[in-house]
Amino acid sequence: MRQQSSLARLLASATVMAILAAGLGGCQTTSDITGSLSSKPEASPDSDPRRAVEIYGERYRADPKNAEAALAYGQALRATGQRSQAAAVLEQATIVHPSDKALLAGYGRALADNGNFQQAFDVLSRAHTPENPDWRILSVQGTTLDQLGRHDEARRYYASALKIEPDEPSVLSNLGLSYVLAGDLPKAEEILRRAYGNARADARVRQNLGLVVGLQGRFAEAETIVRADLPANEAAANVAYLKQMLSRKDNPRTGAARVPVASLNRPD
Repeated sequence: MRQQSSLARLLASATVMAILAAGLGGCQTTSDITGSLSSKPEASPDSDPRRAVEIYGERYRADPKNAEAALAYGQALRATGQRSQAAAVLEQATIVHPSDKALLAGYGRALADNGNFQQAFDVLSRAHTPENPDWRILSVQGTTLDQLGRHDEARRYYASALKIEPDEPSVLSNLGLSYVLAGDLPKAEEILRRAYGNARADARVRQNLGLVVGLQGRFAEAETIVRADLPANEAAANVAYLKQMLSRKDNPRTGAARVPVASLNRPD
């Protein structure tokens, strides 16, 4: 019981989480809920996120009722970790455009970033319809339910997402983390290995698998996983991250770390 409680705290602090918004989806680095519903703002000429905030902020302030400007600015704010500001901008935009699914998707992601999981789930439910479901949003809704402790219900959302996009590694990764929250590490590892074996799997899946293997006490194997096929500097950073996650005194084995959650990624 104590271990399960610690595991729950470990992932619960993964706010939507952390490496795992959302954005919301796929193996895109910025996976914001869905390409069709909320696309990533174009990179600024120098690919500097802070510069992007300036550029999109100017456009937004020039026309705050413009849905595209609000969405781009909100995503740029999220990219620099300004979560509360992003949620505020996107909230105002959804008031002006209550039926804009791209804005609803972005706003739901921002709410999840801020830990407002029930509200995020409700907003995301308005960003697609049962007749036209979006697998990325379904996956993110699953992560919000997991954060609310509703693991069985969350897994039904992941199952629905996988019916639309079979073997999607980001959804499988979130499903694996759902089992971590429930304290079933062998099942989590089984699912994360399935995700890791997919050619579309990204670094978050690798980190999640390494973490779960490490949580089971197999650190050497976990280190091999997080190092695989990476340049030396990235491999070293991944190992350092893994050690930090596994060495906290509260660890299970740990309480306050953030866990990579594939569907809730912030924009890069």
